Amino acid sequence: MKSKSKRPQTGFSKRGAADVSEAAGWLAEQNIEEIECMVPDLAGVARGKIMPVRKFLTTAAMNLPLSIFYQTITGDFPDLEGIVGTVQSDTDIFLRPDFRTLAAVPWATDPTAQIIHDAFHPDGRPVEESPRQVLRRVISLYHEKGWKPVIAPELEFYLVEKNIDPDYALKPPVGRSGRPETGRQGYSISAVNEFDGLFEDMYEYSEAQGLEIDTLIHESGVAQMEINLRHGDPLELADQVFMFKRTIKETALEHDIYATFMAKPMAMEPGSAMHIHQSIVDGSGRNLFSDPKTAEPTDLFFSFIAGQQTYMPAAVSLLAPYVNSYRRLSKGSGAPVNTHWGFDNRTAGLRVPPSDADNRRLENRLPSSDANPYLAIAAVLACGYLGMVEGLKPSAPVDTDVSNDPSAELPYSLIQSVIKLERSEALNAILGPAFVTAYARVKHHEYETFMRTISPWEREFLLLNV
Repeated sequence: MKSKSKRPQTGFSKRGAADVSEAAGWLAEQNIEEIECMVPDLAGVARGKIMPVRKFLTTAAMNLPLSIFYQTITGDFPDLEGIVGTVQSDTDIFLRPDFRTLAAVPWATDPTAQIIHDAFHPDGRPVEESPRQVLRRVISLYHEKGWKPVIAPELEFYLVEKNIDPDYALKPPVGRSGRPETGRQGYSISAVNEFDGLFEDMYEYSEAQGLEIDTLIHESGVAQMEINLRHGDPLELADQVFMFKRTIKETALEHDIYATFMAKPMAMEPGSAMHIHQSIVDGSGRNLFSDPKTAEPTDLFFSFIAGQQTYMPAAVSLLAPYVNSYRRLSKGSGAPVNTHWGFDNRTAGLRVPPSDADNRRLENRLPSSDANPYLAIAAVLACGYLGMVEGLKPSAPVDTDVSNDPSAELPYSLIQSVIKLERSEALNAILGPAFVTAYARVKHHEYETFMRTISPWEREFLLLNV
């Protein structure tokens, strides 16, 4: 049992080791006693085991049942017959550590480390249902072409008062002034300073894990914040988002409040997004979206945009994975509801930010902050890849407000989105049919579970009126 009297450990060196030998040296140097062996599931939840360091270093692989990739957000399992079956779903897969992800758990009261694992079948095949493998699969297609994707995520979240009873609406927390925030304080420094102690701990914990935070701002919602991570390799950044979500949730709990990545946690406040900036470079690091002679956008850039316009409607369930996500993706909500693109136009789903030729990129504004980072990044890169290899042409850029334009609408419910994904031959091929089948089965089950709940709206307007 861990002692709760000690302050959480800080001051660790940054994460990553080349191999088990280097990892062993680092663990010994830091006096690490135990290690959290994690694998991200379909929801981006950390599943795995906690074990003594001694056992970790002498164990070739950790085993868990395949069913961890079929578990719903409620902890249930869908009907597995016709896909893997109940017997096969309970058979072991083997999880091997990616030593590049080794890091401290700085909020732990005793010296503890964490490491992300990849999943394999007993015969050595990667587990297709694993979100980390889905992203690796998409990245490998780029590498086969001599391309290297570069991404930068922007992650929004709310700080809220502790909510013990889910029947009650969420409230903004009390800051250092002793008062909760009232009215929206977008980009306010003083509103961020209300939670200085929390963010100081967040930065300290992030640095201890090697998480590269670029900026922190107050977003437009009440006690809504945004963290921008520095650009880099897609898998590396997905790992950082996965780890940052754990970090800010743990930090908030230490300060007796919650941090939530729900897409739409409060009805009258803006939703939370995970905008993804994307560019493609060649082996020398040259941006393939810009012509080296003229500095003008290239055909590949426009095809990348067209791919996202064409295939994004079938990929939306990976960017907006829960029924709540579609409360954010609604007209008049401030979130994009289309596949239009434009230069510095935030009402379009696809925005080209102001930049020079070296930094030319596309921002996809559709993903919500509740999305699994591995799957959201894989989805947008898959759509862009299909556009480039198929030589697609985008529509004309828009320079007007298209936030309510019905001509380029996206699916407006989870079930619509999942059906589109299931029917997309191109996305099935690029993401893996086993993954798409597993993901769709889980999402159908989650939707059916949601439909068993009767909402206050139904009791208010239907009980005595129909």
